[in-house]
Amino acid sequence: MQKLFLTFFGTGLLKPAPGTWGSLAGAVFGVLIFKFIGDQTLFLASLLLFLASIKVINDYESKTGSHDANHIVIDEVAGVWLTISISGETWMQIALSIIFFRVLDITKPSIIGRIDKNVKGGLGVMGDDMVAGLFAGLLSAIVYQAINYVI
Repeated sequence: MQKLFLTFFGTGLLKPAPGTWGSLAGAVFGVLIFKFIGDQTLFLASLLLFLASIKVINDYESKTGSHDANHIVIDEVAGVWLTISISGETWMQIALSIIFFRVLDITKPSIIGRIDKNVKGGLGVMGDDMVAGLFAGLLSAIVYQAINYVI
């Protein structure tokens, strides 16, 4: 049950790029929540998923002895939910949100990379993706507004 949760119903087991598969699966659910229940609910759901996942990851890592295994994608789900909750009003914003989230999650610039390298356990696994989600959401909103200003 724990692995099913951490792999987001097995999407983290897909190859190649399990993080991308997890992000895409998470985005599908995130868009449904956003469109039918609202952006505030999605924002709060991302925070709840973040907090709940820390303990589950800590327990899983103590059992397996591995840190931030590739098949753990619940962090991508929480991060992409945060991104979409910030900037997911239109389909273009949703696309920009997913793209910016993946770019920041993969490249891990600045504080995102420092969190990834220096924070251990579930907080480290989840933290870098939540910060990437925050910046990706803001970047998506800014780029979308700039595109609309120019057009």
